[in-house]
Amino acid sequence: MKLLYPILLSSILLFFISCNQKQEPKKFNKPNIIWVMLEDISHDFECYGMPAVKTPIFNALAKEGTIYYNCFGTASICSTNRSAMMVGAHQRLTNTHHHRSNRNEPLAAPFKPFTYQLKKEGYTTILGHTKVRGRGRKVDVNFKHNKIGNWEEDYGLFDKYDEFTVEDQPFFAQIQLNVTHRGDWWNEVRTQSEHPVNPTDVQLPPEYADHPAIRLDWAKYLDQVEYADAEMQMLIDELKEKGLYENTVIIVIGDNGRCNIKGKGYLFDSGSRIPLIIKWPEGYEHDEESRQIIASTDITATILDIAGVDLPNYLTGQSFIDENFDRKNVYSFRGLWDEIPEQSSSITNSEFRYIRNDKPEIPYDAHQGYLEWYRPAVHVMRTLSEDGKLNEVQQKWFSKSKPKEELYHIKNDPFEIDNLANNPEYRDVLKIMRKEAMQADQRMAPVASVFDPNPVPGLAPIEYIKEYHPEAYKRMIEGEEIGHSKYMKLYKDYLSKQNTNTK
Repeated sequence: MKLLYPILLSSILLFFISCNQKQEPKKFNKPNIIWVMLEDISHDFECYGMPAVKTPIFNALAKEGTIYYNCFGTASICSTNRSAMMVGAHQRLTNTHHHRSNRNEPLAAPFKPFTYQLKKEGYTTILGHTKVRGRGRKVDVNFKHNKIGNWEEDYGLFDKYDEFTVEDQPFFAQIQLNVTHRGDWWNEVRTQSEHPVNPTDVQLPPEYADHPAIRLDWAKYLDQVEYADAEMQMLIDELKEKGLYENTVIIVIGDNGRCNIKGKGYLFDSGSRIPLIIKWPEGYEHDEESRQIIASTDITATILDIAGVDLPNYLTGQSFIDENFDRKNVYSFRGLWDEIPEQSSSITNSEFRYIRNDKPEIPYDAHQGYLEWYRPAVHVMRTLSEDGKLNEVQQKWFSKSKPKEELYHIKNDPFEIDNLANNPEYRDVLKIMRKEAMQADQRMAPVASVFDPNPVPGLAPIEYIKEYHPEAYKRMIEGEEIGHSKYMKLYKDYLSKQNTNTK
């Protein structure tokens, strides 16, 4: 009894002390984080209002968590926006703003990938997953790196591949769903679908000609979105089976807009506005939907904040779970894409988008090699344009040059049809946004001038097909994707023979 009495007294005292102490609110304790990145996708889930597509899993995540309507990429091309997100700083500032350039150039100090910060905080960082198409291991950033390794020793970004386990906690997993990226698998995915999207059910934007080939192409794209929805279900099932679901943040995002007219590679809405859905851990208070203006780099900052990392000073992104977050606009930049040396800047806020084209002589339809392979709508509409069968809105895409400035009231004109840059009623808005773009250009001036782009074949393979496979070329201009892998192999074999004959 003498031994038990002091123990009992101590327990009672501790109880009363703890009851009188103020309890600090607790959001969550070291949650796991999964970043699911879909490629080349705009607001094309059912929960965003896209007709004809069925995405029950993404819909459920949006209902359980938060759906964000105003998230914009700081770039509209994969490698440049991915570079910005991997660092949390604008790609122009870090000199990673030209597509697939500077791959042998280390990041300038003090910039580091955000996975470096997560590792320091005790997170296991994981790339890809065994169950998704292609294992989802794409990184595609414009600075020297290895996918796996230690950043300070060998520029490694992640710890391991393909699997998250209970023992890995807390973990961060970056998983790419590449099915929505243009590829030769689109027909196979559609063929295997139990309910392929009906082309007659799709609703095309006004800048598209209503043509059977264009409708079919749009339907095939939505088939890929549905496939990605099924992949998301597999990931959720695994989290639940392993008892990890409740304490895992799931972030669903796109790397840039859909690969079609006015989409990927352009600073219009369908190229820069990307989906963002977040499922929070159990007990985390959140809004069901958000109209906040968010930059893709803000997602990086938010991940670090969730993980408990002190945000580095070099970030240009901000944590949008911070009560002081109040972004007014997003600055986006388009630089080199393959053989097209474009230079455009944009400012987007809740009502307007301003675009400044520093190379107006380069038309929207620049006959870029990559796009010749992967935009059937362009081929079909070029023919219609030559025949005088496009309306005024559709014909703009085939103008010989671009305006130096574009201003759109995206709240009232979501398809960006009416350029207000020369409208005197919007002169003040134009001046303000022009100034904001110039200030952002200066603020995000590159820290280095190294420019080392990867060489690309450009239009040469297309010319080869035109000359040596005219039937295939005819199908291409009629709106069929003839198979990039197949004909690039034939083209490379042709070059090899040519080189052999010249020796």
